[in-house]
Amino acid sequence: MVAFFYETVAVAQAELRKLLRDPADLLSRAVQPVLWLAVFGQVFSQVRGVPTGDLRYLDYMAPGILAQSVLFSAIFYGIAIIWERDFGIVHKLLVTPAHRSALVLGKAVTAGLRGLVQAVVVYLVAIALKVGIRWELLPILTVAAGVFLGSCIFSTFSLVIACVVKTRERFMGIGQVLTMPLFFASNALYPLELMPDWLQSIAALNPLTYLVDVLRGAMVVGGHHGYDMQLSFAIMLAVFAVLLALASKLYPALAR
Repeated sequence: MVAFFYETVAVAQAELRKLLRDPADLLSRAVQPVLWLAVFGQVFSQVRGVPTGDLRYLDYMAPGILAQSVLFSAIFYGIAIIWERDFGIVHKLLVTPAHRSALVLGKAVTAGLRGLVQAVVVYLVAIALKVGIRWELLPILTVAAGVFLGSCIFSTFSLVIACVVKTRERFMGIGQVLTMPLFFASNALYPLELMPDWLQSIAALNPLTYLVDVLRGAMVVGGHHGYDMQLSFAIMLAVFAVLLALASKLYPALAR
């Protein structure tokens, strides 16, 4: 267990060093949530066509855009794995005695830290737009935990895709196809009650739905949970555990 911990930390440190050498990627990822909140959110706040209860639509939307930022940032994480394969880094990692799951978990942890940076950006934009943010310690820690876990889920899912398709071109195509259905088949922009029954069934299987639910209940004043928070975290942890096991099994295949 101790060896597994140190292996995970070593991989995470290596990934963080790469990120610190090229922080432009974080800045470019921050543009999208800024545009969604500052443009899309401002416009649709005037429409008042989405039933959000006592919440302004911008307040309702802000947690969904944070979840979107987590999704879009993490879902393309796998392309870096393909680059590592092409440069021979994956082969070198696989000949070490490190546990395969530690190699995957270390990358997921780094994605979680990237997600926290995205959360800071969304919070700053939300403050500028006068979104009613909850500043109590427990809600902030809940948001941080949700963002971290959500980033781990979608980055590991991305790694699974990379291990299956093995080429950058196929990965980019599949990644673009998956992000929009995951985003729109969730409660990020509108309540689940507005969806037809078949889409609600899909949304119930979408981990982004549970991430948005946690963030909306903890991030904004007057936000509420559609699901029990403990249930949402339990489902997300279960999804991450399954994806971690699957990615750990598939990771060696990437080198073939």
